Amino acid sequence: MTLTLYPAIDLKDGACVRLERGLMDQATVFGTDPGAQAAAWAEAGFNWVHVVDLNGAFAGQPVNEAAVKSILAAVTIPVQLGGGIRSLAQIEAWLTAGVSRVILGSAAAKNPALVREAAKLYPGRIVVGIDAKGGMVATEGWAETSDIFAPELARRFEDAGIAAIIYTDISRDGMKTGLNIPETQALAAAVKLPIIASGGVASVADIIALKSAAAQQANLEGSILGRALYDGSLTPREALAAC
Repeated sequence: MTLTLYPAIDLKDGACVRLERGLMDQATVFGTDPGAQAAAWAEAGFNWVHVVDLNGAFAGQPVNEAAVKSILAAVTIPVQLGGGIRSLAQIEAWLTAGVSRVILGSAAAKNPALVREAAKLYPGRIVVGIDAKGGMVATEGWAETSDIFAPELARRFEDAGIAAIIYTDISRDGMKTGLNIPETQALAAAVKLPIIASGGVASVADIIALKSAAAQQANLEGSILGRALYDGSLTPREALAAC
């Protein structure tokens, strides 16, 4: 099988950054032109761009709209967007603006009816983001931890018509300590939905390990790539070749 790789553009104050464990005060700026960065990922051969409005995730509403629109204007490959999207009106606005898939994270934990309604209205265009600390779902830009186990939340949307689940191990995000493949596999085993792994990719070895896991768990669909791509420890060419 072929994994789908999603190079990430995380937006903070209009710039492309990477955080460590989701902490806004641990941000490294890698560029100030999100549109140019998206174009570079497309030119490198990636088929998707994964965009997160970090300010929006904390504010509970979109903040980096201009930066997102610059990305949409710069590429023809599909873009999936998350961060602060909490209403049907916001979902509709972004899909109309050209976003291919909207990611609902905090809303999935706190307002599952919104996810179901959106998935019904826009089949195949809604993704659930499940971000976990110690296996428990975190919300509000990862500032709050709930009492819901990640697989339990995933099962709630098994029949909702969502496109995929993005599973992030927050403790590894931006740390380049390797994907949490056991937890990701356990989540994939709990549902039939496509699962996208996120958090900790350090090198091509992580992609190879995920591909090996996907041979056993067919709904492991792909991975988000972040800091390792930006600092050069993983090149687009070797990442795509490993798939």
